[in-house]
Amino acid sequence: MKRLRQKHKSRPNTLFQNWKGWGAVCCLTLVLFLSSCHSSRSLYKNVDMRELARAGLALGFDIEEHDNWQLMIESSKWLGVPYKYAGNTKSGVDCSGFTSAIYKTVYGKQLHRRSVDQYTMDCRSVNRSSLSSGDLVFFATSGKKTAGNINHVGIYLKNNKFIHASSSRGVVVDDLSSSYYVQNWVSGGKVK
Repeated sequence: MKRLRQKHKSRPNTLFQNWKGWGAVCCLTLVLFLSSCHSSRSLYKNVDMRELARAGLALGFDIEEHDNWQLMIESSKWLGVPYKYAGNTKSGVDCSGFTSAIYKTVYGKQLHRRSVDQYTMDCRSVNRSSLSSGDLVFFATSGKKTAGNINHVGIYLKNNKFIHASSSRGVVVDDLSSSYYVQNWVSGGKVK
């Protein structure tokens, strides 16, 4: 009986001490949360959150805090634009016209007009495994899979997804792991 009482006597103190520990953790978490709210508000300051949500739905994935919001929003506005050889507007666009228009709007950079020139003059080569949001992706859909035969370009978004102007479907989001794009892959490119 003495042992049982001793156990119970020490138990409330331990429970109380554990509760104080949890209380401190909860208070610390609350303080960190409240202080981070202020900094995250400034992130959202220049962004229409409804527009960002629409972009995520249109592109088919969640847009997160660390993503390039301007790229995602601008890219989503081009979805469904029909393909037009040598086009570079929302009434009709080809692949290099699309990448040029996006880069001018989002990054303020002027790219060369042809996909092969974008690769050879505007980019430094990156592996598929090293792609990051905004990198260009290059393909050779006819002939050898070499830089000199590049005839298609798109923009890497995230999660193996890229956006491009397809000659048969217009501006769409596709997956780099699809067999067609794996077979025709040449390189990724980080714009200088």
